[in-house]
Amino acid sequence: MIDVSFDQLHAWLTAFLWPFSRLSGFFMAAPLLGHTAVPRQVKVGLAVLISVVVAPLLPPLPAAPVWSWAGLGIMVEQLLIGVAMGLALRVTFTAVQAAGEYIGLQMGLAFATFVSPDGANTMILSRLFYMITLLMFLAVNGHLMVIDTLATSFRTLPIGTAGLNPGAFEMLVRYGGTIFVSGLLLALPLVAPLLIVNLSLGILNRSAPQLTVFSVGFPTSLTLGLFLLTVLMTDFGRFLQGLFGQGLDFLQALVVALAGTG
Repeated sequence: MIDVSFDQLHAWLTAFLWPFSRLSGFFMAAPLLGHTAVPRQVKVGLAVLISVVVAPLLPPLPAAPVWSWAGLGIMVEQLLIGVAMGLALRVTFTAVQAAGEYIGLQMGLAFATFVSPDGANTMILSRLFYMITLLMFLAVNGHLMVIDTLATSFRTLPIGTAGLNPGAFEMLVRYGGTIFVSGLLLALPLVAPLLIVNLSLGILNRSAPQLTVFSVGFPTSLTLGLFLLTVLMTDFGRFLQGLFGQGLDFLQALVVALAGTG
């Protein structure tokens, strides 16, 4: 007969529950598995699987009981760490979505947003760019790199540390500016020519009022936008690889900053 003491059961529970809190927080905020299309059972199941795998490799855990204020504080702390890591990775994908918003607005595709049958307020190009980004992220094994970063984060940032570095959250907020910087850099090859076309059509409309901008401007903007979009796609993969590298580097730097060792 196998006898299991309360101390052993408590050690097993802490080795599973606290890593599970960090992983579940990450999967809630991460762009790939945090999507609403992914069932909750899949998110919970993957968090449980990774927690069981990393549990034997964890550094010494604090001696605080699970059902205590100290244990609850550690659980909330781990959940906050996971959400912060998930938001850092989401910024990478949101930058591509922002580029689709900028391009779609200049091409005149914003009208498709208002008449969308499913009621979504996301532009068509944003959805297209987001799906391409997800596929590219899987193709370069970015999801495996993220899981490796999650596993090694328990050594860099052990459970039950003396506290989180508040400067890391400020660094995360500042990193949010990547949405506008990288998104505008991606959209600039299309936004600049389309802006020139719109300005030219505006001047033409003032000089020749009999020419209707709605009948000339929209086909011109769409045709030129589709042509430039075809040219942009030839360099889209290289841009995404650089963006993924920047995002993964920041994810590791965020873990180090949260530990206060950076």
